[in-house]
Amino acid sequence: MQSEKPEQKQKHYSTCTLCEAMCGIEVTTQDRDILSIAGDKLNPFSEGHVCPKAMALKDLYEDPERIRMPMEKTDHGWQEVSWDYALDKVATSLFAVQQEHGSESVATYLGNPNAHNMGSILFGPYFYRALKSHNRYSATSVDQLPHHIVSRQLFGHQSQIPIPDIDHTQHFMIIGGNPLASNGSIMTVPHIKRRLKAIQARGGKVVAIDPKRSETADISCEHHFIKPGTDALLMLAMLHTLFDKKLIKADALLPLAPELLAVEQYVAAYPAKRVAKLIGMSDTQIIALVESFCAAGPAVCYGRMGASVQAFGTLTQYLIMLFNMLTGNLDKQGGMMFTQPAADLLPHSGRGSIGNFHTRVRNLPAFAGEFPVSALAEEITTPGEGQIKAMVIGAGNPILTTPNGQQLDNAFKNLDFVVAVDFYITETSRHANIILPPVTALERDHYDVVFHNFAVRNSTKFSPAIFPPAETSKTDWQIYLGLAERLDKLNGLPTERYQALWQKQPKGVVDDLLKSSQYAYQGEALSIDLLLKTPHGIDLGPLQPDLPNAIYHNDKQINLRFDYFMADLTRLEKHFFEAATVNDDSLQLIGRRHLKTNNSWLHNSKRMVKGTNNGLSRCTAQIHPDDAQKHNIQDQQMIKVTSRVGQVSIPAEITEKIMPGVISIPHGWGHNKKGSQWQTAEQHAGVSVNDLTDEMVLDELSGNAVLNGVPVTIEAA
Repeated sequence: MQSEKPEQKQKHYSTCTLCEAMCGIEVTTQDRDILSIAGDKLNPFSEGHVCPKAMALKDLYEDPERIRMPMEKTDHGWQEVSWDYALDKVATSLFAVQQEHGSESVATYLGNPNAHNMGSILFGPYFYRALKSHNRYSATSVDQLPHHIVSRQLFGHQSQIPIPDIDHTQHFMIIGGNPLASNGSIMTVPHIKRRLKAIQARGGKVVAIDPKRSETADISCEHHFIKPGTDALLMLAMLHTLFDKKLIKADALLPLAPELLAVEQYVAAYPAKRVAKLIGMSDTQIIALVESFCAAGPAVCYGRMGASVQAFGTLTQYLIMLFNMLTGNLDKQGGMMFTQPAADLLPHSGRGSIGNFHTRVRNLPAFAGEFPVSALAEEITTPGEGQIKAMVIGAGNPILTTPNGQQLDNAFKNLDFVVAVDFYITETSRHANIILPPVTALERDHYDVVFHNFAVRNSTKFSPAIFPPAETSKTDWQIYLGLAERLDKLNGLPTERYQALWQKQPKGVVDDLLKSSQYAYQGEALSIDLLLKTPHGIDLGPLQPDLPNAIYHNDKQINLRFDYFMADLTRLEKHFFEAATVNDDSLQLIGRRHLKTNNSWLHNSKRMVKGTNNGLSRCTAQIHPDDAQKHNIQDQQMIKVTSRVGQVSIPAEITEKIMPGVISIPHGWGHNKKGSQWQTAEQHAGVSVNDLTDEMVLDELSGNAVLNGVPVTIEAA
């Protein structure tokens, strides 16, 4: 009998979901196999750009260690179970825990892949609401929480974050960011290297300020070292310089922010001379930074991860926003601008409540319904009403990615029940009783409901699933909706509304948003059907000035909230100017990222972890030659790094690209926990930098974790 002919090769035009850049990709398939992934040259937003991570989509899809059916932990190891059994078991177990210990006894933690997942964003909340628990945590409080709080207070919505108009600026100042490695970050920007070089080609300047001479710093016009955690001092001095040198250009904003010039009284005590030594620059350097910025024409000051995850991260991001406003660069072409996404979720989503609830143990405030993740372990281990007894982990690995991970690892052993929505047995999901594996990104419909809000140019694109769903597979939204329906039924609540949700699906919600947008294409209103006919996406033009429309406050005024933000100057004064100076041998710990390893899933892709750095893996401790000599450490030698909470052994990488007194260890490694099951990741285990970060040290204004500026000591192992 003659075998059936294989299907013809097909080309699909999709979107890479592994970072924020929203690069269009051309995926060639045959049957259910992926033959290649390349940049989509006809995508109007990314124009063919793609980074090495795109091929990891194929690796994740094909990985033999990826879980494809629900798994239950038994006395005989992990056993495959049916979807109906698994969903029923999870719902009844969570219900039983809440019946015995109260609704707050079940907590959720969401990792950042959820932000890249249309189904999780739109339908996950039905499940969280069905749980009726305020114990919610996410990667937000080890990342961008300061951005959200600043935007909530100033502009009225947590996600109304202005974005650098990189294509029109003449001066791009980057503080604590490395967009060449991240492809942006709260700045959705494919072709970042080309765009940075274009600034310079048109006579502009790129300036990087960072404790490490990063990949971005290497191609910048200027790089300035700064001591970790001192960015708020730099911004105070820069604001002081604006007033001192009479460089203010805020007239256009004063009708919307009439108190803006009152900033002068708050920064009067911070001339460049006072802070220069503390931050590791000279006062002339600081003044020159400001004068160059103000002389450039349209300019933008952008602070990112390194500026956020420090003791004064929220104050720093606030001061950065004030600097852009006072120089006349907010809502101005080439400055910080608001986006106008086609499917705008902001009017239909929570604006971000502040302090409505607090954690039991340390009384830390919630923001937008989430507690700081630094409090998670103590909320599990501290007895009493509201103690966490069960966890739901959604696409996250907090044991590697949140402060004092070893403490959290131990805390998870005390839980009565754990469910993980994940397709690997990771360092965190190995604690689960049930693992519910969703499909990979190319097996589900995709629309970037989050990252169009942060894009440097307005565009729209819908990517249908490349492969039809297998009968035995489920997407994230089907998992969450199935659990929500079961929980509501167990709680005696009506479930009729779920029938309409199953039929509508997340793409139906996106379709409604598109149809209500301001845009049209060739005379036709936007819709999913239209985007299916334009598979490469549609360009909707550059960012446009949008004030006062962009403000969500009822009075359409920018609320500067000096009482909230500037009150933190009291803590800053004590920290930098009143605390006793300690003369010791400690170094300041910072993180770093690599283009190929933005989250721990990618560590199980051989092509993402292959290749070495001077004979070393990517997980090294970078130190300056002066510090190596001081501690008698040789290049590639194993060293012990010790903090208040833990110790790791890691190879040293001696480099002049790191500032003296600073040590850099990358984020997301540490695949050496007994019970995880991903061999490639374990073969490139590295160490977890979060075995060193301290859960007790927070940015007190926001509750964000302090991952940069952690004091550590080093010695030869």
